Amino acid sequence: MTASQSGEASGFIHRFVAPAPSGPKTTLLLLHGTGGDEEDLIPLGQELLPGAALLSPRGRVLEHGMPRFFRRLGEGVFDLEDLKLQTDELARFVGGASRKYGLADSKIIAIGYSNGANIAASVLLTHPLLLSGAVLFRPMVPFRPQVVPNLKDVPVLLAAAKHDQIVRPKQTSELSQILTTAGARVSTHWHPGGHELGQDDVAAAKEWLPQ
Repeated sequence: MTASQSGEASGFIHRFVAPAPSGPKTTLLLLHGTGGDEEDLIPLGQELLPGAALLSPRGRVLEHGMPRFFRRLGEGVFDLEDLKLQTDELARFVGGASRKYGLADSKIIAIGYSNGANIAASVLLTHPLLLSGAVLFRPMVPFRPQVVPNLKDVPVLLAAAKHDQIVRPKQTSELSQILTTAGARVSTHWHPGGHELGQDDVAAAKEWLPQ
């Protein structure tokens, strides 16, 4: 297997970086923010968990030419029908990529930023057996589940910001409550600045991840 592969599977253009021979038995599912692509979070993934396999899809929805993982009707107002469709498609992609790249024995941990964090949270709530954990940088509540999923002991790190101009602290608290009610083990890191990522966010995620 080559060290790095690019391609399209299940409708997702993506990049895959194979694990190092002695690397951790963990695959990081890298989910970019609005306007990003499959290359954006590769350096972050390599920094967070050196030697791990990296699976980085590009969002299939375009907003003014910028890739996203699902449509929105306005700032913070999500198209819930499209969110469900794209969440299911992303879960299908991850399952197919796991078979294609031989990741059956690997834990899959989502690393999502902004829009990527929102769809990662949606995957947790609708496909609770798919992910072994998640680091959600600047997430919102994607939707409020009518049926509580079983996320017993699934670890989740919420990396929020005290002065985020997009995500209010109330959203972080509500998402934490939803995930905790589902049984997840939720930790929260508060960045002192705004929506952009800080080095403290990276350090917190690196410490949280199993090395």
